[in-house]
Amino acid sequence: MSALLEAAQVMSGSLARIDFPRPVAHVYAPHQYAWAPYVDYVTLYGTGHKRVVFLGMNPGPFGMMQTGVPFGEIAAVRDWLKLSGAIKPPTQQHPKRPIEGFACARSEVSGRRLWGWAAVRFGTATEFFRECFVLNYCPLVFLEESGRNFTPDKLPAGARDLLYLTCDQHLAAAITALEPHWLIGIGTFARHRASAVLTSGLVAPSLAKRVQVATVLHPSPASPLANRGWAAAVDKQLSTLEVF
Repeated sequence: MSALLEAAQVMSGSLARIDFPRPVAHVYAPHQYAWAPYVDYVTLYGTGHKRVVFLGMNPGPFGMMQTGVPFGEIAAVRDWLKLSGAIKPPTQQHPKRPIEGFACARSEVSGRRLWGWAAVRFGTATEFFRECFVLNYCPLVFLEESGRNFTPDKLPAGARDLLYLTCDQHLAAAITALEPHWLIGIGTFARHRASAVLTSGLVAPSLAKRVQVATVLHPSPASPLANRGWAAAVDKQLSTLEVF
């Protein structure tokens, strides 16, 4: 098993032991019920070193929560990344957020924008992953009683600190395995966690000094800037940074 998959398994086991208090009512762990597609994702696209690693926050309800793949919008994962794999829905589900796997009819806007941009810019998934990889900092989905999404940064301090400790260790292992030149946060939360990990001592100092941290606009439909043309905005940001 690859170092990335081993690190993901360790993270998943550690996160399962954390008690997340209210207002969190449901916790979804795609690494547990959608592990097979994630294994295929890492095995096919996560080998070797990567010049650029894009880092997201945590899964969306119609993306990674369904497919197990970061920013895993159904059509993009199935048709562009050419991934599938068995999904075994958890027994405890929120009635408004069922796990339907690749049968889910909803489209994850953030994932559609991210992978759509990659497809236009690089053509094939093989070309994109030759130099790049995409990870999420936290693999868990948190839902309130209403079904509303609850983001990790809003967790009470005790649970948040335990979550960050575990996810920081996973990210450090991923950085060590992939040895990126660029670690790019998709949104400010991911950039902050990337910077924190690189200055934490979890990554060898010689490697940590070489990794450049930056951020690009998050593709969320909640962002007015993203809705005015996310792909063009990100191309401009990456060009300014001289990433591509």
